Amino acid sequence: MMRIYCKSKLHKVKVTALELDYDGSIEIDTRLMEAADIEPWEQVQVVNLENGNRIWTYVIPAREGSGTIALKGPAARTAMVGDRVIVISYIYATPEEWQQREPLTVLVDEKNNVVDIK
Repeated sequence: MMRIYCKSKLHKVKVTALELDYDGSIEIDTRLMEAADIEPWEQVQVVNLENGNRIWTYVIPAREGSGTIALKGPAARTAMVGDRVIVISYIYATPEEWQQREPLTVLVDEKNNVVDIK
């Protein structure tokens, strides 16, 4: 039986930009994507710590080292610049497959630079 597990998360990253005139997604610094094992176009859940909004969207890569966390299209209506969000990536796996893994938690500083990976 397959189950859904939390594969990784970007914990308390700050929203740096909002862009309403876009089809919809979240743009993330490629350095953060790599740290959290998130691929371009991968589906993620974005949880806003400031207002409780939760959305599902897909990831597009932003310039490496930019610190970008930009909500685009309808997703831009769920946050304000400066809000702290958690970006969660999930994986389908059997319990046996999951025993070989642990979720990654990427911790960042005020400018969305990676400070630790747990």
